[in-house]
Amino acid sequence: MSDPCIAVVIPCYRVKEFVLRVISEIGPEVRFIYAVDDACPEQSGKFIQQNCSDPRVRVLFNPVNLGVGGATKHGMAEAIADGADIIVKVDGDGQMDPKEIPKLVSPIERGVADYAKGNRFFSWGHLRSMPNVRMFGNSVLSFMTKATTGYWHVMDPTNGFVAIHASVGAQLNPQAIDNGYFFETDLLFQLRFLGAVVIDVPTQATYGDEKSNLRILKVIGPFVRKHSKNLFRRFVYEYYIRDFSLASLQFFLGAIAFGTGMGLSLYHWLHGLSTGVPTEFGLIVLSVMPIFVGIEFLLAAINYDIQNRRTYPLHLLIESSAAYKNRNKVSKPALPEQLQVEMKKRGNSTR
Repeated sequence: MSDPCIAVVIPCYRVKEFVLRVISEIGPEVRFIYAVDDACPEQSGKFIQQNCSDPRVRVLFNPVNLGVGGATKHGMAEAIADGADIIVKVDGDGQMDPKEIPKLVSPIERGVADYAKGNRFFSWGHLRSMPNVRMFGNSVLSFMTKATTGYWHVMDPTNGFVAIHASVGAQLNPQAIDNGYFFETDLLFQLRFLGAVVIDVPTQATYGDEKSNLRILKVIGPFVRKHSKNLFRRFVYEYYIRDFSLASLQFFLGAIAFGTGMGLSLYHWLHGLSTGVPTEFGLIVLSVMPIFVGIEFLLAAINYDIQNRRTYPLHLLIESSAAYKNRNKVSKPALPEQLQVEMKKRGNSTR
């Protein structure tokens, strides 16, 4: 891809103190900048309009607060409609270095990935600036996301510094992607369903005086629930609906063997407690053996899942299609449903 049209989306909510500096550091390789005021109580959108003279900047307003995901989807829809080739999300709190945008979009520009995301775990030097609580939380969330999405090779899933090819972004159903802090993880999950190629790019985060709106104790419950739901959906769809492979059989037999072994072991243990008669050695072996067989089957299936990833970028296939070549004739992508309803109600229009 030569000289791609790059657009940057900046969700704005309580970032008035930092957002002008973020915009000023975005290089000339970017053609469009969409600052999305997500019903910010600081009126960051008007602040940008009054104090920013960068002609690339266009301010969008959400009449209601949708969350970082809802704001990003609004900006992505506008960028796709305006003909952008690559869309980059940059948070407005200054934690991400806009000078790294060329490095982030490079894998997409070279045709080796559909989606690139920042990874702060590549360098120990970068990690030293990360608070210990965030480092631990990101490690736990990374493992959960690997299992949920099937992108076992990626790390740092909550990193909001991401880039996506617009043709792939247009294939996504915005209504199926979370509006809140689960946005990045849910986006990875939806990309897996499409078969998109995802790659990590080493980036550095800067932690200063900014205050995160994320409350760990408030979101941990919903995060676990959403991860569990997505894991089950991917497991069923990928191994028993879209395809049926040796791994499908291994998952099935492994679960049965492991469950049978655990059930027998529990039965003999409770029987021994109630009767006072020690369980015979042979029965112990017969109970434990299915557990080990089940673990072997499950480990083999998980190993298959880890190795099972697409290597040919989806956007290269989309670009060659007739529908993509006629993309200028396609109507503007729909905004999030909640935003459409609210806009109609209040008579507002996107600015």
